[in-house]
Amino acid sequence: MGDSNVLGVDVGGSNVKVLLSSDGAESRRFASGPVLGAREMVDGVLGLAGDWAFDKVSIGVPSPVRAGRILAEPVNLGTGWVGFDFEQAFGRPTKLVNDAAMQALGSYDGGKMLFLGLGTGLGSALIVDNLIVPMELAHLPFRKGTFEDYVGERGRRQLGSKKWQKAVHETVERLRAALEPDYIVLGGGNAKRIAELPANVRLGRNDNAFLGAFRLWDPAMPNPAQA
Repeated sequence: MGDSNVLGVDVGGSNVKVLLSSDGAESRRFASGPVLGAREMVDGVLGLAGDWAFDKVSIGVPSPVRAGRILAEPVNLGTGWVGFDFEQAFGRPTKLVNDAAMQALGSYDGGKMLFLGLGTGLGSALIVDNLIVPMELAHLPFRKGTFEDYVGERGRRQLGSKKWQKAVHETVERLRAALEPDYIVLGGGNAKRIAELPANVRLGRNDNAFLGAFRLWDPAMPNPAQA
């Protein structure tokens, strides 16, 4: 990354969080939700980071991204994301990736890793020997609905803690059997609510999304921007 300052933007269904790559900066956030569109997100970020000096931007969004372009409107946010020119809006070189891929990049320690993000929905990404494979597992059939219906925030509130944790364990085991990772990382805001982790599963650190954002500009790291 050299001496450049990267602004990391982690767009979630409940909050948008930002952090600067330079030492000493603390993360900032503002509420998102079902009416937050792309323009509102950019305006909110620029308002929060107005006193920060940065020359590059990394954005993780809860939607499929290919070659730096959003393929579908985020399920838990507002509209206007598809086709939006984030680089023009920020006025700086910008890399756009799926939010789970960005967190996965910050969590990766080699080998074959499955990342599952437990938040408003269910994020997912696979990294195999430095090749990042963004995935959309949330809406695959599970029980009487989808994985996201049971392990996302709405499922947690409806099921209660004990049944929700059981659903998370079952989700982990099904995806482990299908994808055969060396290890699994659970991230997202609700990962810390798991009282007992399944075997060969670890929690991601809170700052992994931002570490992934900064790693996007490191040529030595795997990069999902062109996936």
